[in-house]
Parts: sequence; structure tokens; C-alpha cells
Amino acid sequence: METGLFFGSFNPVHIGHMAIANYLAEYSSLEEIWFVVSPHNPLKTKETLLKDRDRLYMTGLAIGDDSRFRVSDVEFTLPQPSYTIDTLAWLTEKHPSRRFTLIMGEDNLTTLHKWKNAEVLVKQYPIIVYPRLYPGSRSGKRLQEILSMASVTEIDAPVMEISGTFIRNAIKEGKDVSWFVPAPVWRYIREMHFYE
Repeated sequence: METGLFFGSFNPVHIGHMAIANYLAEYSSLEEIWFVVSPHNPLKTKETLLKDRDRLYMTGLAIGDDSRFRVSDVEFTLPQPSYTIDTLAWLTEKHPSRRFTLIMGEDNLTTLHKWKNAEVLVKQYPIIVYPRLYPGSRSGKRLQEILSMASVTEIDAPVMEISGTFIRNAIKEGKDVSWFVPAPVWRYIREMHFYE
């Protein structure tokens, strides 16, 4: 089964994430998309993250009973900080019948040469890239080498420039951003007083 892995801190999961996953489910060869909730991205600071289980729970609320999607806490039990190549190796061993594809924003593609074991990753796993408003440059020599080995499919999804940072800041300022997150997620954020 072709399974897309959509990694993220999902802090919080928002309608941009859901729209991209929906687009991929309908317009790509992926049969299923797993939202892999990251405990800590090595390239991001940890202080602003909600607890792992809260972000996992909210992502599950967003998905609801949509059978095309699944939420995964696989990285919660792996050594931290989490590296994509280690997670992919673990998942491939546990689920040998699945073909895993990495889903990433166009901006992440520009830092691929900095990823752990980038060469191994791009040779073993295809990548689907969705567009971003500010994708960054792909001009570096090392990055070009890595990309030349990769199987990259760039999809023409709508550009979704909604960020968790915007949502967190808006909530802190007392703004109603209820239309930016799935309704059950918004209810949970309000109930738990997250990001206030």
C-alpha cells in the first residue's frame, strides 16, 4: 500500500495541514496518509511545543473517522531528537508491505542536504512536495547533488500559508481564529486554555 508520511509538530494541527492531506489523498497515488507527530524537530526550538500527547490527540480529533488518514506517535518512542531517516527505517521494518513516501513543503526541500543520511533517504524513499509561498533557494552544490539522486514529485496543490505560529500568537492575543483549525480541535484548545 502506498502510504504518505506527513511529518510535523502539528502545534496545532490546522486547516492548512488538512487541506494538503485531502489534496494528496485525491490527486496523488497515495492510498493512505499518516500524520507523524514529531516530538521535537532538531531544526526547531522545543520551548513553544505543547506536550506531545496533546498534539497527538488534537491531530486525531482533526482526522476524525476519515479512513484515508491515520495519526502516528511512532517518533515518541524512538531516540530523540527524531531524524526522518531513522523513523523511515523503523517503519519500513515494521510494515514491510507498505511503500512509504515522504511528504514535505517546498521550503523543506531546500534544507534536504542538512538532513541526517540525506543520500540514503532520497535513494530509498520518494518525496512528494507541496508548494509554499516562500520556497527558498535550491542553488547550493550539495543540495543539487542530493536532489539529483531523489525521486521528487511536485504537486500543484493550493498554497496554504497558514502557520501554527500565527494561530498560537492570535490565541495569545485573545483573537477568535476558530475557522483556522478543525472545529473539534478548536473546542479542545479552548477547553484546555492552550496557547493563551
